[in-house]
Amino acid sequence: MYCRFLFEQTKGKEQLKQKGQVNFFFYMTDTIQAAAAAGAMEADLTTLLGRLVDDYSTKKQPSLIQMKKGLISRESFLGEVTEYARLTYGVSPEQAGELTELFDQYIFGYSRISPLIDDADISDIRIVSHDNIRIKRQGRRMDAGISFLSEKEYRQFVDYVATKNQVNISNLNAIQRFTDSDSHPDFILRFTVSMPLVNTYSEPYLCIRKVPRDFPEMEELIRRGMLDRELAELLICRFRRGSTLICGGNSSGKTTLLNALKETLPDDVAILVTQQADELTTKRHPDMMFLHSLPGSGESQVSYDLKNISIAGLTMDVDFFIIGEVKGDEALYLLNAAYTGQLCAATLHAPGADKAVSKLVDYAMYGSRYSQEELMKMMECFTTVIFMEKYQVKQVFANRGWNRETKEMDYERLF
Repeated sequence: MYCRFLFEQTKGKEQLKQKGQVNFFFYMTDTIQAAAAAGAMEADLTTLLGRLVDDYSTKKQPSLIQMKKGLISRESFLGEVTEYARLTYGVSPEQAGELTELFDQYIFGYSRISPLIDDADISDIRIVSHDNIRIKRQGRRMDAGISFLSEKEYRQFVDYVATKNQVNISNLNAIQRFTDSDSHPDFILRFTVSMPLVNTYSEPYLCIRKVPRDFPEMEELIRRGMLDRELAELLICRFRRGSTLICGGNSSGKTTLLNALKETLPDDVAILVTQQADELTTKRHPDMMFLHSLPGSGESQVSYDLKNISIAGLTMDVDFFIIGEVKGDEALYLLNAAYTGQLCAATLHAPGADKAVSKLVDYAMYGSRYSQEELMKMMECFTTVIFMEKYQVKQVFANRGWNRETKEMDYERLF
């Protein structure tokens, strides 16, 4: 807004200057003053927005509660907000309308980044600073084209995000991960925030992963080119008959493929999914349970990590056990389950299909008395290993078992 205003002012004054109708000094002075006025107007709206949010969190809270309970419509509520802003703050009807629009985004969405969250082509949002917001659009990273007005506004926004999701971001909890599964009709939002206490620079970092609720199933993945039909049928068949590992780097499509594969399991299979964030969901399976980890905070000793819920899950009479992403010693319980004959599946970070097994063993050794060789022998039960890269299936290996002579796992490459 500021840059566009400055350009328009400069263009108009330049035309006058060329005709000799204005002194260059006064032209520059007028332009700077006008631009500063435009910036001040936006800053005033930001200040008023803070007051408006405070008012509707305190003395006007009953009206907000009525709207949330459905006793008054959203349109009526926002009309009331506009009138309240005009009468209370003495702004013009136009400014009251702009203020209500900002308030609408703030209360019902995520303020200035709401358009980024609504955009189906954007999968990730990274806020590096108030004036540096990056996005990943269809796999390509780029500038978002929007920013917060100031560090103060951005910090208020981070505080609001934490409050909205009932998360404490005090010095005792300077790094937090949490999920918002209620705000948006199309996406589950996974947040990671780190505060200045642990950052090199003075502003918070906020990263948002958007997980589609209407996740693509196998037919859609075939249409998108993640894999062809023949390979899809092979993976579905192997997924139902043996344990499966899906590996790759960040944003490679691991969870997307696992989400689609698990939807192909028959209705008479009891499934338990444990995960750190609510990325795996189901559209229709009647017998699929989901557990997520609960990190402890500085004020609370209550916490349930993937290890805790994996142990509990193994007592729940399930036929198929899934861990959303293996990151620690929960790997041992996944491996024990698979080694006793239970079908299992998991995702993890690894640079290739032939590296995934050793990576899982490394994690299992964190909380195990088994030797590496003993664990590698147990890994024979994971009969299929898939490597993902840039949302495509790049490798599929059949695990043929531990070779006691070479002390290595034998693989057959299927794709």
